[in-house]
Amino acid sequence: MREIVIDTETTGLDPNDGHRIVEIACLELMHHVPTGRSFHRYVNPERDMPPEALLVHGLTAEFLAEQPLFAAVADELAEFIAGDRLVIHNAEFDLAFLNAELTRLGQPPLACTFVDTLAVARRRFPGAPASLDALCRRFSIDLAVREKHGAEIDCGLLAEVYIELLGGRQPGLEFTATTIDELVGEIALPQGPPRPPRPHAPSAEELAAHQAMLALLKTPLWLAASPASPQLAAAG
Repeated sequence: MREIVIDTETTGLDPNDGHRIVEIACLELMHHVPTGRSFHRYVNPERDMPPEALLVHGLTAEFLAEQPLFAAVADELAEFIAGDRLVIHNAEFDLAFLNAELTRLGQPPLACTFVDTLAVARRRFPGAPASLDALCRRFSIDLAVREKHGAEIDCGLLAEVYIELLGGRQPGLEFTATTIDELVGEIALPQGPPRPPRPHAPSAEELAAHQAMLALLKTPLWLAASPASPQLAAAG
């Protein structure tokens, strides 16, 4: 079973705001183990580099201006992926950017399947941090190489995280396609233009509904646990 770990770096958070890909990396897995084959390209975004993005990956506009355009690497990228399943951390983000770049070229969006390791981690460890850094720390994967975000480095780390999310490298244990599908599932990639990101701040209506729900609680746990709560004072 062939899978492709893929990661991108960008100029910002939303392709609908004119942000572009600046780095793409892929790592080939066979039966979840890296084969040594990889794909890595820096990309000229044809725009400036916002300071906040520069702090994340350290790729300057001057450096990227000397790199090829996405159009020049798109066919090579598609050939490397070859329609096989993708392994992505926070798939919605990377797929939105990749499909936006393909749309600019008049090409259809990606049409393979993918595993979103962020969703898998949240399902396996509810309520726990699920960033790539957090998962590396959970599984004791060395983060010394990750001074800044980088697509190539992150692919290598994600490949290690992925096998741990599937249960680790246990001797004599072979994962079948059925076992993996039961554990992580497969979802067809979205067709059409990428949707805008979900809002991160609650609306006024959501805040009002939340306050109304809190008002229905007679003895909330956070008040019962507070040293200043009337219940504890009465008990004393």
